[in-house]
Amino acid sequence: MTANVQPQLILRFLKAMQSVYGPLDALTPAQASSWTPPPMAEGHRGRYLWTDAFGVLNLLTLSVLTSHRALYATLAARLVQAVHDTLGRTRDGTARLLGASDAHPLAGGLRIGKEYEEDDPDGDGDGQYHHYLTMWMFALNRMGCATGERRYNDLAIELAKAIHPRFVYGRDSERPRMYWKMSVDLQRPMVRSEGNLDPIDGYVVFSLLQRSHEDDEDVLAQEIEECKRILETKWRRYASDDPLDLGMTLWTAHWFDGKEQWATELSRRAATCLRALCEEEEYFDAPTRYRLAFREFGTCLGVRCLATKSTSQSSGTAAVEGGESPEKAYWEAFVERVLGTWAPSVDVDPPLVPEKLQPITLVMYAAALIPGAFRADFFGGDG
Repeated sequence: MTANVQPQLILRFLKAMQSVYGPLDALTPAQASSWTPPPMAEGHRGRYLWTDAFGVLNLLTLSVLTSHRALYATLAARLVQAVHDTLGRTRDGTARLLGASDAHPLAGGLRIGKEYEEDDPDGDGDGQYHHYLTMWMFALNRMGCATGERRYNDLAIELAKAIHPRFVYGRDSERPRMYWKMSVDLQRPMVRSEGNLDPIDGYVVFSLLQRSHEDDEDVLAQEIEECKRILETKWRRYASDDPLDLGMTLWTAHWFDGKEQWATELSRRAATCLRALCEEEEYFDAPTRYRLAFREFGTCLGVRCLATKSTSQSSGTAAVEGGESPEKAYWEAFVERVLGTWAPSVDVDPPLVPEKLQPITLVMYAAALIPGAFRADFFGGDG
C-alpha cells in the first residue's frame, strides 16, 4: 500500500542514492541492463552487504514511486548480482564460498564486506553477520514481490538454509543459542555472544520467506520454530538505549505488530525506551560530533514503519502512531527534528560526512526519508 509522497522528498531520496551509485536517472534502459554498480568508498572490493541491501530496497522504492518502474527494478537486479558475484566469493575473488556453486550461489552465505581480513588483530575483520544476512534475505524477498520473479525468494531461502545451522547451536535444547559473527567459511565463530535482535530478525524474515514460497508452506518451519524459542526468552526483557537498535526493533516488530503478542509488546517497549532516550537522557540534544547520523536514520526508519502500519488495533502501534493526535504528532516531530539536524550535512554535494561513512549514511538517510520497500503492505497485501 503506497501513499502520496511529495516530489521534493523523492528528489532528496534520489540525490542521496545517486551520491552512492552514480547518475541513475540518466541511464537508458539499455545502459541499465548492463550497469555495473560503482565501487563504494566502504567495503571490500567496493561492496558492503548492509549498505547494498539498503541500496536494493531503495531502488525498489523508486521503482514504485516514480514513472521509471522497469529502470529501477533492473538496477536493483544488477546490484543484487554484483553483491553475489563479490561477497558470495572468497576475498581474492577466485572461488565461490565454501559450500556454494554457480547453481547455488548463496549456499555458502555472503561475506560482510569488511575491508580487513577476518583475523584482523583489531577484531573488525571480514566474516559473516547474521543480521546482515537476514537483511539481504529481506531485500531478496522484496525483489520477488516487486518483480514477480520467485527465484529471488528461492535464493533467500537457500541463504537461510545455509547459514542457520552455522549460527544457531543447541538446536534441540529448550533454549538454543546463537553466535553473533562467523568466519567467512562459516566454520568457526568469530564472536560467540548473541545479538540482541538476531533471533527476532530470523523469525520475522524467515516467516516472510516461507509465506512467499508457494510449493512448501513449511520450507523453513524448523528454522522459524528455533528462532521463536530464542525470541520468547528475549522480548520480555527487552531494553535498549541504542538509537539504531531501537529503530531496527521497531522496523522488525512492525511486521507482526497487532498480530502476535511478542511484536505488539516489543513495539511498545521500544517506543518507551526511545522516548526515554529523547526526554530523560536527552541523547538527541547532544552535539552531532558525538553522534552518528546513520544510526539515527535507522531510528527514523523504524518509527516511520510502525507509524504507517495500517493495523489500528495494536497497542504497539498506538505507542508510536498514537490513538490520539498529540502522540502521533510527537513522533512526527521527532523524525523531522532528527532529519533536520543532519540535512545540512547530507543534502549537500559533496556530503559533509567522512568518506568511509558516506555510503551507509546516505542509503539509510534515503530510507529514513521514504521507508517504501521496508514497509509492510508497500507491495500490496504482504503485511
